Amino acid sequence: MKCQFFPFLGVLFALAFTPGLTSVHAAGETALDAATIETITGMKGVSNQAEGTFKISKPRNDVAITVDEVRMAPFMGLTSWATFAPGMKDRVMVMGDMVLFEDEVNPVMSVALDKGLEVTALHNHFFFDEPKVYFMHIGGDAPVDKLAAGVRAIFDKVKAIRAANAQPAKSFGFSALPEKSSIDGAAVSQVFGQKGDADNGMYKVTIGREVKMPCGCDVGSSMGVNTWAAFAGTPDDALVVGDFAVLEGELQTVLKTLRSADLNIVAIHQHMTGENPRMIFLHYYGRGKALTLAEGVKAAIDTQTFAANK
Repeated sequence: MKCQFFPFLGVLFALAFTPGLTSVHAAGETALDAATIETITGMKGVSNQAEGTFKISKPRNDVAITVDEVRMAPFMGLTSWATFAPGMKDRVMVMGDMVLFEDEVNPVMSVALDKGLEVTALHNHFFFDEPKVYFMHIGGDAPVDKLAAGVRAIFDKVKAIRAANAQPAKSFGFSALPEKSSIDGAAVSQVFGQKGDADNGMYKVTIGREVKMPCGCDVGSSMGVNTWAAFAGTPDDALVVGDFAVLEGELQTVLKTLRSADLNIVAIHQHMTGENPRMIFLHYYGRGKALTLAEGVKAAIDTQTFAANK
């Protein structure tokens, strides 16, 4: 991100966020136009004078949510938000956290990515929540109108999904797979350009990467630093589940490529701390023809910036 925060600018920002005014800004920084943000997003925001930011929020009060059978109010961490901050030249930055149900996550992620926002994490905050709630973190560094339009598109997509179905879906809507899998492992291997492992008609391909841990140890595929894809079902009706190990700079392109192949992202998080280079892991799920799924996964692998160690 290009944005820099300076504590001694607090007084200037306090003046900047007087209601109805556009923010004062330091030399080289973009003025934070709160009025434009409110107009484009269609939401009223709140300024933080000490930090020089402007935040819009939307409580998830459209669907009743319980955690361990206790009804949870939006105040208890169930509010989507996006905060804007001044950036350099003609840009600003945004960071946010979207509270989403399972049937909202991937459509919303696609909208965010298509609108130029970054998706930086996807995870749960609760156990025994009903319906299941996920939290998708977003970011961006761009002109204010572009970022605000991206945030608006996220909220519009959520609204459209819930307008079509008031209650979150409980499945992707696919039928059951045959009890016995019969994946053509040779054909899948040809897509990936390497052999995998077979087990009772299922097939799995694993591609290792390597990082160095703080102890000075090199850690690779057998320690979990890998990308993998496991297939079950039949050649014409298969599912794939897997995990990608990506560098921070690879994450957005890999997400876009997987989503363009209609593969669902189910988690984005870290598995380690202190590794070099920094590695992010994303988990995915897809359903369709086995080779089509394999091609979608391989297309995402091909976007990565250096060849994985095999």
